[in-house]
Amino acid sequence: MSEQERQESNTNTPVSTSYPLVALKSMVVFPRTRITLSMLREKSVRAVEEAMMNSGRMLVTASQLDPEIEDPGPKDIYPFGTLVEITTMHRQQDGSFQVLFNGLRRVQIDEFVEQEPFMRVVVNQLIEEQSHGPQADALVRHATNLFERYAQLNRRFSVEDINSIVGIKSSTRLSDMLAAHLVTDPTQQQGLLETLDPLARLEKICVIMGNEIEILELESTIRSRVRSQVDRTQKEFYLREQLRAIQEELGIEGSSEANELRERLDAKTLPPEVAARTRKEIDRLERTPPQAAEIPVLRSYIDWILALPWSERSDDHFDIETTHRILEEDHYGLEGIKERIIEFLAVRQLRQQHASQRGSARSESQGQILCFIGPPGVGKTSLGRSIARALGRKFARISLGGVSDEAEIRGHRRTYVGALPGRIIQSMKTVGVRNPVFLLDEIDKLSTEYRGDPSAALLEVLDPEQNSAFVDHYLEAPFDLSEVFFICTGNVKYQIPRVLADRMDIIDLPGYMLEEKVNIGLRHLLPKVLTEHGLTPEQMKIPQTVMQHIVTGYTREAGVRSLERQLAAICRKSARRILEKPDTHIRLTNHSLEQYLGQPRYSETPFSRKVQVGVAMGLAVTEMGGMLLPVEVATMQGKGELLITGQQGDVMRESAYAALSYIRSRAEELGLDPNFQDSIDLHIHMPENAQPKDGPSAGITIATALISALTGRPVRSDLAMTGEITLRGRVLGIGGLKEKALAAHHATIYNLLIPLENSKDLADIPAKIRQSMHFTSVDTMDHVIEAALLPAPASTESPKRNEEPEPRPLHLDERTVSNPKRKMASSLTPADVQNETEPFLIPPADRNVSGDSYPSAQAQKPEE
Repeated sequence: MSEQERQESNTNTPVSTSYPLVALKSMVVFPRTRITLSMLREKSVRAVEEAMMNSGRMLVTASQLDPEIEDPGPKDIYPFGTLVEITTMHRQQDGSFQVLFNGLRRVQIDEFVEQEPFMRVVVNQLIEEQSHGPQADALVRHATNLFERYAQLNRRFSVEDINSIVGIKSSTRLSDMLAAHLVTDPTQQQGLLETLDPLARLEKICVIMGNEIEILELESTIRSRVRSQVDRTQKEFYLREQLRAIQEELGIEGSSEANELRERLDAKTLPPEVAARTRKEIDRLERTPPQAAEIPVLRSYIDWILALPWSERSDDHFDIETTHRILEEDHYGLEGIKERIIEFLAVRQLRQQHASQRGSARSESQGQILCFIGPPGVGKTSLGRSIARALGRKFARISLGGVSDEAEIRGHRRTYVGALPGRIIQSMKTVGVRNPVFLLDEIDKLSTEYRGDPSAALLEVLDPEQNSAFVDHYLEAPFDLSEVFFICTGNVKYQIPRVLADRMDIIDLPGYMLEEKVNIGLRHLLPKVLTEHGLTPEQMKIPQTVMQHIVTGYTREAGVRSLERQLAAICRKSARRILEKPDTHIRLTNHSLEQYLGQPRYSETPFSRKVQVGVAMGLAVTEMGGMLLPVEVATMQGKGELLITGQQGDVMRESAYAALSYIRSRAEELGLDPNFQDSIDLHIHMPENAQPKDGPSAGITIATALISALTGRPVRSDLAMTGEITLRGRVLGIGGLKEKALAAHHATIYNLLIPLENSKDLADIPAKIRQSMHFTSVDTMDHVIEAALLPAPASTESPKRNEEPEPRPLHLDERTVSNPKRKMASSLTPADVQNETEPFLIPPADRNVSGDSYPSAQAQKPEE
């Protein structure tokens, strides 16, 4: 009797005994099959060892209900399993076993005898029916045919495996063999294990095989369809090539896409070299296979060429009266700036007319480019829009802030993936004409790194001698920018590269005065904000006095952007109240304003308006405009050390050392002990410690404060000063005088000491400001001391800081420009000084402070 027949005969004999149990994860062992498993869990290893020693190499395998459980219990295991015999066993290096099991028969677990150190169960060996007859033979033959079809489609069975399975004639053994090799779902495997009737089991397997065969046939169909599609594409390619060759022989035009591009090319007026290049690219596109990766690149390039305005332009209708009216409508104040703009446009228009009469093709290629320089929010960008509206041209804006890659200007070459033209060409395509007004915003914020210098790329764009043939790397063809009206804007002109500044007509825009801000808020900002928030002028009104309170109490800037934000905050709260009570009409007062904006952010709290010893008021310029720069000096017993605080930069610290050296060289003339520094320490401090400060223009302010602290002579509290000091006591020129004068006027300080070199800059200061202030020109520190210091008190002791010495009249000579309507300083009494000067304002600590209107890192004197 063979082993197979012996096993099948034994299944008819029910036996109930106990065996070790091994729980399996997502796996079922079928009778009459062999399988190799790795025993990793401790209980499984102990069960195998027990089977080898005491159970005649036999144990029971059963599948877990949940394969995620690492230590299953009796409730976690299916009640049906398989009695198996251990054929071979090998211990691995990690302590696990590699075991070859031979399935014997189906069993049903009746009882769990033990659970530690391994599970032992009492099982009932089930009796399986033996099926014979025509029905069993037909089912076996059908299952065999399905398996052969499945093996043809799956191709994962070897010839030996196929022959061994096809040769099985027993329905019991064939069903278990097919279930072990074909069924992969653990739930389906467990269901087949629990099916005792071999014919029913074989029918289920046939259904499973039929489903798998349908899926495999569908996959085969899809693969065939894809393969045929690829073959058809190749076939179309060869046929298309043959068709193209036939068309060329017969002189017939090519594809409709190429014809469409050629029609668009013929409809545009392109320069001859550009038209020839584009036609060549269209021919290349027509010859390129559709599946080639070069097709999108060629099509994109041709579309860019055909979309650019090579000859399209808008008509200019410049008129001085119309331009003046538009500028007045869009901007309040800035009278000098408006006159400069109209003069510039008039010259440009005359040059264009003369060039047209001469028949010149470059009517606008000569002349400088406008550049507006001023603090944020003073209307630089809006002036560009107004110019475009006055000329009847289209407007384009490019922000250059933070641009550090040359390709942003010139574009990328077509060899790069995703290449595009630069911002100049992209904007020209957007506006659709070759003569727009082009605003290059924040040109002073360009940066440079390893990818190139964008400011160098702008040279070709802004140079009137070169921009008639601007070459973008992407287009690789010259594009005429000579008819573009370029306007640049920036905050600090000394940060603009010199080679770019030489090509510009720079116009400085000062910060707005209080009256101008109030009128801008009422005439321009308030209607705009009301419209944006869905309100009408009847629903919300702001009187002029309230607008002035908003400007002074809630904003501190050179422009009006913060004012617009405050008005928007008022409108938001008003909109809510109007929605809650539709019939509400709001009229703001100074008292009710706090309900909308809260407490005022800025007040006229004095830094100190009493005359003091060792305190002088300087002036500085930042990107936000002018501001006050107080300097304090304290003397202490010590060993001659000089302490400087307030986060001054290197240039400002050198100015302090220069001022001290000047004082030491003039000690006797100033009434000081020549060796005064041996016994005292000097501490120079500038408030607002968190803000960096730099620049040489605080030199005379530091020197004045030092002399005051050392001599005990107080400094006038109604006076501010600016100027660079040398070791010989000369006062050198500075920059940003206009901005500094505006800051002093806003702080109600009306007496200024300025370098003699800057007297020519007084004409730049608005007439209303200039007429209300006294400007004393000084060229040496002797003049500064004479004008700024009051006489020392009669007592030999230094005055206390809060004492008020008798003010000395300010000496004005031929260097002084004053307002005749105001009292001359020589006629001021102590009461006049006290009444005429109000507490000055210290600007908010929200920006870097520079002693001059050029970058703090630069030590050179700015050009005037």
